[in-house]
Amino acid sequence: MLCIGYDMVEYAPARWNPGRNKRIVNIDSAPAEVDAHYMLAAGIVGDIGDALSRISDRAKTKPDGAGKRLHSSLVQAVQQSADDPAFPLKPQRVIADLRRAMADEDVLVCDVGAHKLWVARLFQAERPNTCIISNGFAAMGIALPGAVAAKLALPERRVVAVSGDGGFLMNSQELETAVRLGVAITVLVLRDGKYGVIQHHMDTRLGRHFGVDFGNPDFVAYAESFGMRAIGSNAPTNCCPRCNPASKAARRH
Repeated sequence: MLCIGYDMVEYAPARWNPGRNKRIVNIDSAPAEVDAHYMLAAGIVGDIGDALSRISDRAKTKPDGAGKRLHSSLVQAVQQSADDPAFPLKPQRVIADLRRAMADEDVLVCDVGAHKLWVARLFQAERPNTCIISNGFAAMGIALPGAVAAKLALPERRVVAVSGDGGFLMNSQELETAVRLGVAITVLVLRDGKYGVIQHHMDTRLGRHFGVDFGNPDFVAYAESFGMRAIGSNAPTNCCPRCNPASKAARRH
């Protein structure tokens, strides 16, 4: 098992090495953390890019390997829904629209929530550091302030924050910061009126859920109250149990 830049918080070794029998090689810029399920056969500390280049020089290619098949299946999943007229909008359609609207060097900052799984799986990042996702500690509310920071650091690029309604409301007051600083960003909010991932975990583990539903303000009026230009749908938050989240966008010009 080759682990590169691996963080135990992301996927605990006990989940994928329950028998403690895998030979593990860890490559990272810092020494690896170890536990009973993550004992190293070898640990390489140094520049990850350099290590990968050296491995690539010695490795043999597999033209039809599992990685290429997986990538092709994900691209196909986006393409199949790229022009899907269904409403509320499906996540695949939203991601396809984002990719078409954004230049390769533009930056997407993704919040934490159910939408993060779709972005991480399907959004095609064409340049390094153009799709920023809070993993590990998974800090909800990161997208809006993160987008403000990204635009301040890279004023020549377009920056988009993608949030669920739960994550957006945790730091939505930063719309005022964007207006005050004159930062031109786009904020896309996907709403389902609940903490969907938490509900899923509760339902899976307990067979019930509690305290995950909430009401939303009128996001268009809310954004406009800060002096931002906003557009959005008037679809109900929960059209039916099987509906995908409707989308709303607050855009600063």
